[in-house]
Amino acid sequence: MSAPPPPYPGTKGQESGYPAQPPPPQGYAQPYGAPPQGYPAQPYGQPGQPYGQPAPYGQPGQPGYSQQQGQTTVVVAQPAVTVVQQFRESPVHTRCPHCQAEVVTATQYETGTFTWIICLVLCIVGCDLGCCFIPFCVDGCKDVAHSCPNCRTVISRYNRM
Repeated sequence: MSAPPPPYPGTKGQESGYPAQPPPPQGYAQPYGAPPQGYPAQPYGQPGQPYGQPAPYGQPGQPGYSQQQGQTTVVVAQPAVTVVQQFRESPVHTRCPHCQAEVVTATQYETGTFTWIICLVLCIVGCDLGCCFIPFCVDGCKDVAHSCPNCRTVISRYNRM
């Protein structure tokens, strides 16, 4: 059988044969995991800051806390933001101006100016044997009417032209 390796030269008193760890160099930063200077070390067994909660800031005993006398609160009023909705091909979540209900509009495709222009262009090009009527079957050529599903009134219309 083989014997253990010979001891490392210059290491008297070490059983394993490996050199001892050298001391850390002087003048360098603290080892990883050590708290920065000026912060207390958290002892083992005490819970840290729970996940998902902000760190306490501005409380007595915490860094960045300063007690001020005579604090003034300034309230700035901002104008209300009006959201302009885009009534396009897809249904839109809106408030019906007639019945005041929060609804998702029902869409219906209707023949409009763009459909007739495409039909005329196809007829001029030479598609006059019935192919010029294809735009009347394609929803992408028609206008879209948005109506309220509660009161059935037309809320808006999207014209392609």
